[in-house]
Amino acid sequence: MEKTRVVVRETVLEAGEAIRRKFGKRVEIDFKGAIDLVTEVDRRSEEIIVSALRKAFPRDDVLAEEGGSRRGGGSDRIWLVDPLDGTTNFAHGYPFISISVALEAAGEIRYGVVYDPLRDEYFEAEKGGGSSLNGRPIRVSEADDLRACLFSTGFPYDIQEHPEGHMEPLVRILMASQGIRRDGSAALDLCYVACGRFDGFYERKLAPWDTAAGVRIVEEAGGKVTSFGGGAYSIHDKEILATNGRIHEAAVKILTA
Repeated sequence: MEKTRVVVRETVLEAGEAIRRKFGKRVEIDFKGAIDLVTEVDRRSEEIIVSALRKAFPRDDVLAEEGGSRRGGGSDRIWLVDPLDGTTNFAHGYPFISISVALEAAGEIRYGVVYDPLRDEYFEAEKGGGSSLNGRPIRVSEADDLRACLFSTGFPYDIQEHPEGHMEPLVRILMASQGIRRDGSAALDLCYVACGRFDGFYERKLAPWDTAAGVRIVEEAGGKVTSFGGGAYSIHDKEILATNGRIHEAAVKILTA
């Protein structure tokens, strides 16, 4: 695992520097959907990461958001890569973005990293090894009363066509908690739950690369991750609830009311 940690760190920091150099500057923007953006910076970050993973781990599969996926040579390992989570934020100069890289082996997320290149915050977790922020251990919050809790959420790219099912949970959580933030990077939202900045996070219609690393980081920090209904979570599920664990049952009840 030491090789994995070194390769991923060097690669993610390189990609982060490429993103940081372009932040706040004019970049080429394309549209994957009505409000779903992709920029030249997404593609450059993915190129750096996927190229390094291919070189270091040639037998592994890679699943990357912007199409840099590849099949390896028979390994049961797959890398899940989001080269720039928060592309819309990046395009508008809003400083809440991240890079997410996770390793799945035999169907289980074994390792995950989420890096915020603007704040230089490097979240990392290995199964059974705890979670850290810039090398220091992190834990979820100890809040046990929803009224004192801060949540985060997000909306899917088809929200304008299909708003149903999104406004009702938002209102219920807002009325039951201290507040909700909607910052636009699910990977970073999950890390904020892991280090206690948020007490809970929920969202629908995320992709595997959005949550894989963050879920491992939350769980290794002592948090809990399930579906809205409290069932076991898979990165292929279309809804996620992550909390500090203490408020999880209460959050489930609100989301499923």
